Amino acid sequence: MGKKNNVTASGIEIRKKSLGLRIWNHRGYYIMFLPVLIFLLIFNYWPMLGVRYALYDYKPVGEPVFVGLKHFTKMFSTDAFWTAFKNTLELSIIKLFLSTFASVIVSIFLNEMGNLFAKKTLQTIIYLPHFMSWAVVASIFSLFLSPSSTGMVNGLLKDWGIVAKDGMGIYFLADENYWRPIYYVINLWKDTGWGTIIFLATLSGINPELYEAGDIDGATRLQKMRYITLPALANTIITVLILNLAKVMNLFESVFVLYNNAVYSVADVCATYIYRQTFAMALPNYGYSTAVGLFRSLVGCVLVIVCNWASKKTRGRGII
Repeated sequence: MGKKNNVTASGIEIRKKSLGLRIWNHRGYYIMFLPVLIFLLIFNYWPMLGVRYALYDYKPVGEPVFVGLKHFTKMFSTDAFWTAFKNTLELSIIKLFLSTFASVIVSIFLNEMGNLFAKKTLQTIIYLPHFMSWAVVASIFSLFLSPSSTGMVNGLLKDWGIVAKDGMGIYFLADENYWRPIYYVINLWKDTGWGTIIFLATLSGINPELYEAGDIDGATRLQKMRYITLPALANTIITVLILNLAKVMNLFESVFVLYNNAVYSVADVCATYIYRQTFAMALPNYGYSTAVGLFRSLVGCVLVIVCNWASKKTRGRGII
């Protein structure tokens, strides 16, 4: 069978160039792409070969020994793993909904501000925490919440008589009852400002004539927010939720810098559990850590597929 040629709308037949010739003609683009391809192969795909060690006993000493599904059996029968798995879903999903809700509310109020200078200043202030590393954020809040005399929050509680002046303050980050609420508050403080960007972009695209029509009909500001602004944001809110839901299993850094062994039952997540199994054991079994990481990746893959399906249903197109 001969080569297929392209035929233009006017009926002129154009001979199709061979693949090698097309690559040669665009060699400059391929040369520019080559470093990126090499980087992906080395740092993204080559490590994936290590997945096979989920079926091995692989320790720092000795040769890997094939054990089949032993690590998966151990994982599914370990309470600490299921606690970490449950915490991952709870922390990620609650954080996602809280941050999205806060971003929407802040975006609407910023959009309603008439003073441009005040609006830009406030935007800058609420954006700044996003650019701080989690290590710095954890240090700041650890100082604020310290149970010692240097802790600002405990100092205020003692001044108000809630905590005895001669007693030890509340160690918020080591108390299971306080850790999660504080974690959510810290995440809202750090990420809400950045999350408003996409919603403000959507709000700027709303047709001003809709608000003018609302003024003519005698609608109040709250009524215009309810019947014009929020419906315009609905599709963007759904899209943001779907896109971020696919990343719920990636929770690590924000938890790692804030938790400790006193709050493992409410703070330990899959990624920190894997970290401890790999780096905090006297003789770690890399095979078991790999098995847990593989299961986490599979759950994340399933979430991506589900979110892609949900995206097609709501937006008409997928995320992948």
